[in-house]
Amino acid sequence: MTQRISIAIAFLTGLGMIFIGARFLLAPETAEAGYGIHFNEHADYSFHYIKGIRDVFSGLVICILILTKQTKALGITLAAGTIIPIADMLIVLSKDYNGIPQAIPHISAIVVCAAAGTILLINKPSTK
Repeated sequence: MTQRISIAIAFLTGLGMIFIGARFLLAPETAEAGYGIHFNEHADYSFHYIKGIRDVFSGLVICILILTKQTKALGITLAAGTIIPIADMLIVLSKDYNGIPQAIPHISAIVVCAAAGTILLINKPSTK
């Protein structure tokens, strides 16, 4: 049961990452404001596109691993992938104009990735 819940949460997280990435690609200024950073060098959206494609790819990997029932690989990916929201949170918190409210999405991602990844790695797959 815990494994199914972890997989469902991971799938929703993957879909959410695809959405966030698409938003960085299609509406970079809106996504930037929601992400907790200020970066726009004369309408140069290079950073936004880099972040967008990274998030779309990460979300696709998570969803594909779930759809192909690769739970061990999913657990490893989520556990190792925790480094991404940790680094993002540290970057966001390093800015004078940010605080805990801007870090909450990153903290949530850390908790979800670490918990779901650990659960998937600890639990033995059920055989029916």
